[in-house]
Amino acid sequence: MPEKTDTDEQLLELLASEFTFERGFGLLVAAYKQRLYWHIRRIVLTHEDADDALQNTFVKVYKGIAHFEGKSRLYTWLYRIATNEALNLVQQRSKHHAGSLEENDAIAVLKADPWFEGDETRLMLLSAIAGLPEKQRLVFNLRYYDEMPYEEMSVMLGTSVGALKASFHHAVRKIEQSIRVG
Repeated sequence: MPEKTDTDEQLLELLASEFTFERGFGLLVAAYKQRLYWHIRRIVLTHEDADDALQNTFVKVYKGIAHFEGKSRLYTWLYRIATNEALNLVQQRSKHHAGSLEENDAIAVLKADPWFEGDETRLMLLSAIAGLPEKQRLVFNLRYYDEMPYEEMSVMLGTSVGALKASFHHAVRKIEQSIRVG
C-alpha cells in the first residue's frame, strides 16, 4: 500500500465523519487547490479553463470522497480526477475548434490570456509542450513540473513505468527540437 502522509490521514478521518466532513473538505481544498490548479493549467493553458476544471474537480471529489478506497495516495487520486477533468475540457474545446491545439495556436492563446506571466522563453517552452501529443504532454507535465515518480504516474494513468519513461523521453526530444527550430 502506498505511503500516506499524516495530513492525508487526518483529512480522511475528518471526511469520514458527517460531523467534521465540511471542515475536512475545506482543509482538503486548502491543501491541494494550488497544486491542482497549476497541474490543470498546464493542460488547458488558460486561467478561465483551469478555474472551471478545478471547480469540476472539487465537485467530483466532494461527491466521491466516500468512495476513496485508499489503494493509492490521496493526492494521486485527486490528480487523476483533476487530469480527467482537464482532458475532458480540452476535448470539449477541440470539438468546437476542429482539432487539437497546435503550437502557433498555443502562443496566441497564451498571449491573449491576461493571467499569463512569462517571457518569450517561457512562451516558447509552453507552446512546445502544448504541441505534444496528449499523453506525452501529460507525462511531461507530471514528471517535470510536479516531479511525480513514474510509479505513482503508473497507478494514476494505468500505464507501465517503461511506457511512461519512453513517453517522457520522446516528449523531451520533441520539446528540444521545437525550441531549436523556434
